[in-house]
Amino acid sequence: MHDIKAIRDDHAAFVAGLQRRNIADAASVAQEILDRDHGLRALLTRLQAAQARRNDASKLIGQAKAKKDEAGAAALMAEVAGLKEEIQAGEEEERKLKKELDDILAGLPNLPAGDVPDGTDENANVEVPERAWGTRPTMNAAKEHFDIGEALGLMDFERAAKVSGARFVYLKGALARLERALGAFMLDLHTDTFGYTEMMPPLMVRDDAAFGTGQLPKFEEDLFATGTSDNRLWLIPTAEVSLTNYVREEILDEASLPLRFTAWTPCFRAEAGAAGKDTRGMIRQHQFSKVELVSIATPEQSLAEHERMVDCAQEVLKRLGLHHRVMALCTGDMGFTAKKTYDIEVWLPGQNRFREISSCSNCGDFQARRMNTRFRAKDARQTRFVHTLNGSGLAVGRTLIAILENYQQPDGSVAIPDVLRPYMGGMERIAKT
Repeated sequence: MHDIKAIRDDHAAFVAGLQRRNIADAASVAQEILDRDHGLRALLTRLQAAQARRNDASKLIGQAKAKKDEAGAAALMAEVAGLKEEIQAGEEEERKLKKELDDILAGLPNLPAGDVPDGTDENANVEVPERAWGTRPTMNAAKEHFDIGEALGLMDFERAAKVSGARFVYLKGALARLERALGAFMLDLHTDTFGYTEMMPPLMVRDDAAFGTGQLPKFEEDLFATGTSDNRLWLIPTAEVSLTNYVREEILDEASLPLRFTAWTPCFRAEAGAAGKDTRGMIRQHQFSKVELVSIATPEQSLAEHERMVDCAQEVLKRLGLHHRVMALCTGDMGFTAKKTYDIEVWLPGQNRFREISSCSNCGDFQARRMNTRFRAKDARQTRFVHTLNGSGLAVGRTLIAILENYQQPDGSVAIPDVLRPYMGGMERIAKT
């Protein structure tokens, strides 16, 4: 959510930020916000004046009666009654105008940080060369993960489609264990090495939680709903939603920040805008698992916390021996709530290309305003909004894909990275049985 005071104070900067986000009518949108804000504030001024006059008139009624001025008292009582109706009507109009203004603000994306590259789509993303790691493995006729998994007899899309439809999969045997091993390995690394607190959060959230992290109202079609309209919950598209909302409507102690949370959960996405994309395999599923990283920080901490979060996610890939690069997303490719995002892309030999495996975003105070989450420094009277950050550490299914494609062997088996073997009961490779 945007700060209306900041929009008033620096209208030009707000317009420029929206233009960088490729909102063509940014100037008119910003002007509409200011016009509605002006109308709302004018109404509030009139209501305050009417309330003050009502209070004064109420006192004068008693004085008129004490003087036995019945005509004067009657006139004042009539004025008070009229003011009461005026105030009630004005308060109703205030709620209407405030909702209309909030709806406009809630539909606008976060403004990009100054160092985010400009662009309209992923073609304008910029590689961060100093973060690249590893080299592409040399192999002939590399297969894609679904060919490998199906040949092993451990990945079944056909039966999943019978049960649930497209974009689902059954993993069996060693592949099911590999997914479990990856999740456990990632959690152990993030908690034991990087100090994140492991959480087991709710998988369903209320409207206000989905609004807080920016899924509602703009991206409702990407979510799966449960229950009825009177008792509706949303399946989380990522644990970011329930982890970030853990501190909603709270005032935190600055000394406790940054807070760092991690969770390994199923995630559910309708993929409404992905028709025809990645229809084969596990790249884009309606149900998948992910280890999420969330940080709640002060504004002064958030830049360093963002870089640290990328370090943590990259370390997973480094320990798995997977070649990858990091991209700074342009203004047209960032998510709705982000002010700056790094994507980590892993090399997939079967596809002969890099694919996203983690997205780490600094959201500034955008989500905090929607959740009303603040912090207070020691002995300070004023509170400030926290900054929120989130990232994948990593997408477990996509990491499994990367292992299948990067560790595939000429005989059709798949070698298991050394760090995962303790989680696999000492197993060194997955072969068809």
